[in-house]
Amino acid sequence: MFIELKNAVKTYGEDDALVYALNGADLSISQGEICVVLGPSGSGKSTMLNMLGGLDSMDSGELRIGGRLITSMSAKELTEYRREDIGFVFQFYNLIQDLTVAENIEVVSDISKNPLKTQEVMAALDIDKLKNRFPAELSGGQQQRVAIARAIIKNPKLLLCDELTGALDSKSSKEVLKYIERVNRTFSMTIIIITHNTAIKDMADRIVMIKDGKVESNERNSVKIRAEELKI
Repeated sequence: MFIELKNAVKTYGEDDALVYALNGADLSISQGEICVVLGPSGSGKSTMLNMLGGLDSMDSGELRIGGRLITSMSAKELTEYRREDIGFVFQFYNLIQDLTVAENIEVVSDISKNPLKTQEVMAALDIDKLKNRFPAELSGGQQQRVAIARAIIKNPKLLLCDELTGALDSKSSKEVLKYIERVNRTFSMTIIIITHNTAIKDMADRIVMIKDGKVESNERNSVKIRAEELKI
């Protein structure tokens, strides 16, 4: 397995105020999969995503990604891991407003050890014709595609998406998810999508359900459909 999370525990607060964000969670994902993680608010989805991305640490448990023991890394090693191996896409695009599309992407490629080619990434996300525009001149869906391009330009092993369609309408959501599929195919990238939108699970290779800090189910999707066919 590419991702192996075992018995992950993460708590906040103390005594009567103790809350388990994760409570013995286990997760396994194969390389190259699109995995959709579902669960109610407060179930532990974002906490798990932050651990996979090296943004947060667990109280106990073990995490291996690509054979590397992430839970034993020093602060310096985690910084390197986030910079080189992980791409993040969030609900809000966080683009630099006074930089063009191409410049927003290149600001990341310039500090990466093994970046993809900017033109190749822009072509894969169909934003090459927008390269000289500024974020304010783009639709929400176009801005999110630029955010995806910025996340993958450094050629990460794992792309983590937290509610990436949360600010988009149905049509734009399908468009963005269609390009997520293309990124997966073109760059053989493992992708995890955290979402409240249960319809998105139908495009996944793997569907994970989280409740009360535990992984309730982790199953391969035998009836996968294309993003453009989703009923969002």
